[in-house]
Amino acid sequence: MNTSSSNLAKASTGLLKQAANSIAQVILGKDDQIRLALTCLVAQGHLLIEDTPGVGKTTLAHTIAQVMGLDFQRIQFTSDLLPADILGAAIYNREQAVFEFHKGPVFSNFILADEVNRATPKTQSALLEAMEEKQVTVEGETRALPQPFFVIATQNPVHQLGTYPLPESQLDRFLMRIHLGYPDQKAERELLQGADRRQMIEHLKPVLNAGKLLTIQKQAAKIHVADALLDYIQAVLEFTRNSPMFEFGLSPRGGLALLNAARALALIEGQEYVLPEHIKTVMPAVVNHRLEVSSDELSNQGKTAASYISSSVPIP
Repeated sequence: MNTSSSNLAKASTGLLKQAANSIAQVILGKDDQIRLALTCLVAQGHLLIEDTPGVGKTTLAHTIAQVMGLDFQRIQFTSDLLPADILGAAIYNREQAVFEFHKGPVFSNFILADEVNRATPKTQSALLEAMEEKQVTVEGETRALPQPFFVIATQNPVHQLGTYPLPESQLDRFLMRIHLGYPDQKAERELLQGADRRQMIEHLKPVLNAGKLLTIQKQAAKIHVADALLDYIQAVLEFTRNSPMFEFGLSPRGGLALLNAARALALIEGQEYVLPEHIKTVMPAVVNHRLEVSSDELSNQGKTAASYISSSVPIP
């Protein structure tokens, strides 16, 4: 990396750290989750947050959008939500005798798909093309979405009433899945004694904007990855495809997700190249929702798919 690129990367790292600090003022005691959420955004992926209601999933999404200075839309997913409510629809204009397309909320930089698994599979699938291709096709016409385009979806536990589990094809569209969990006692006491989180979000000043974020995303894609680490990622892919522990292995998309997330985390941490620790850090959020365990052996051992891979495939 030349001097000019190195200086740009340092400036980007500084902005991202500033953004993380601002988010941490609202989302208390969740520094690791904030870092992973920003990693997902910088890697040009989409984020799924799965947890019980009331732990701050929606608040985290609102805070990130505010700090990033992005055009934001929240879509509340319910059982009666229709694809047109997300994508938009063609409405007949009587005066001009033509159909006019009215854009839906998906035409924004930042989408919060709140409680995405409360909608029917047909409505859930309306996001598939948008998330993968960054475009939508309505009435036979394809329309590009604004850039950058980032989706955070929140999901309630699938055992709760009124939920529709996301199919594997849609889970795979999310670069990462994270869990927030309950706050520790210190953070919870501060929440109880502090100001309303929504009011705090309104007073946060944007650290970035759409243009700066696009630049940072391009910089992350250029972070150097050594051949030894590419060998390791390929070894991980091969291991999951041959292991009897998994119903099916990671796809090439899963390998690219691991690579892109590691690059983004390296930039956030001010590194000019990916380290083994970066891959190890992002692996649980990247692979656990992509792999279906074929037996109860791992859970009985207290292991996840990622921890089993880490203990089985030696990292450089």
